[in-house]
Amino acid sequence: MSKPSIPQGTRDFSAEVVRKRNYILSTIKNVFELYGFQPLETPAMENLNTLMGKYGEEGDRLIFKIINNGINDPKNIDKAKAGFEKVLEGKSSPDLTERALKYDLTIPFARYVAMNHAQLTFPFKRYQIQPVWRADRPQKGRYREFTQCDADVVGSKSLFNEAELINIYATVFKKLGINVIIKINNRKILSGIAEIIGETERIIDITIEIDKVDKIGVSAVKENLLNKGFTEDQVSKLNDFIFFHADRILSNVGHIDFLKGGSDYRKSEIFQDGIRELEEVINLSDRLNINNLKIDLSLARGLNYYTGTILEVQAPTEVKIGSIGGGGRYDDLTSLFDVPGIPGIGISFGVDRMYDVMEELKLFPENLQVSTKALFFNMGETESLFAFGIMQQLRGKGIACELYHEFTKIGKQFTYAEKKNIPYAIIIGSKEMEENNCVVKNLATGVQNTIALDKLFNEIAN
Repeated sequence: MSKPSIPQGTRDFSAEVVRKRNYILSTIKNVFELYGFQPLETPAMENLNTLMGKYGEEGDRLIFKIINNGINDPKNIDKAKAGFEKVLEGKSSPDLTERALKYDLTIPFARYVAMNHAQLTFPFKRYQIQPVWRADRPQKGRYREFTQCDADVVGSKSLFNEAELINIYATVFKKLGINVIIKINNRKILSGIAEIIGETERIIDITIEIDKVDKIGVSAVKENLLNKGFTEDQVSKLNDFIFFHADRILSNVGHIDFLKGGSDYRKSEIFQDGIRELEEVINLSDRLNINNLKIDLSLARGLNYYTGTILEVQAPTEVKIGSIGGGGRYDDLTSLFDVPGIPGIGISFGVDRMYDVMEELKLFPENLQVSTKALFFNMGETESLFAFGIMQQLRGKGIACELYHEFTKIGKQFTYAEKKNIPYAIIIGSKEMEENNCVVKNLATGVQNTIALDKLFNEIAN
């Protein structure tokens, strides 16, 4: 018999962890709703053709595919074998798999909008909190099953949306006590640079490699680009602009005039458009007093559906965990599903990494683990029946209570209450029943008092 286990990259969550996660999620949810976002949920699985080709070559490889039902049926065996042959060649086959676990929340959301656009009121603002799955290599802060928490606005090109989403980031992380840096760039700037070096069609190759700079460093990124066929001159120009200027500009938000100069850059209309949008979003953010927004020209976000503003939230430097949020503008995402002309922008919170950050920095409030407010001790059959009635009265008034499950030693019942962080122990013996009172002990202070039963609620409610 094998020992019980769970798949690598997944986790069980104890009550303590669930309460902490819910604290994060409720904080985010409350801010979302303050800004007028509405909740949405989509299925855990999507049709494979909905997901494939939307995340770039590397992203496609991380999609968890679901094997079709009935492939062991004699009439399907030949098709299944042919499907396996294609998989071994690195291809997908509908004979073997037609569905997959969702890789993120953005593409399923785009699919939802495309299916329901005639009934939606635009701009449509939704938030979504659900698990997603990626066949990634598990490591600290990176899991195969994790929760994404997204907010998107579709049906509007206004850059006010960018500023509001940035402010949502700033507000949530301030409420949680996490000191973050919100990085910003614009994919049009990167597309303009690709145009300037004569590689417009290879923008995805460029952004995928640039996006790795935090993980592998500038030298390794340059080497990867050379290995992909970019020339020394092209890589040099990318280095001079993206990496040299990145160091210079990170501490100079709002001072991007020098980026507009240079004859090569002025020739690229999309480059200048990206600079204009970047400057406008920064100016709007300044009006909202957001002081932790930093331009990072090396920010690329490798997913190929971004078209304008891109954002990433950097965790505190003392926690070696990378980004804990990101997003951007995707002005033609629904055209992937034959519904063109619906612009959008969205952000995502990395809830699992946020949890790790808050745990490491000890940012969770101490009172999160208090659920049961009072434990009624079991003093015998008659006494426990009497206590049960009193307990139900308190529950009716919103006080969470428990009755210890069996008659046993007092010390054992105290130990149970202490291990569960229950603040009050309530003892009702035969004498207390006769006198219509109870003994209440505050387990935090050790103070013990005899209280009339009709005063019990007031004693423990605060």
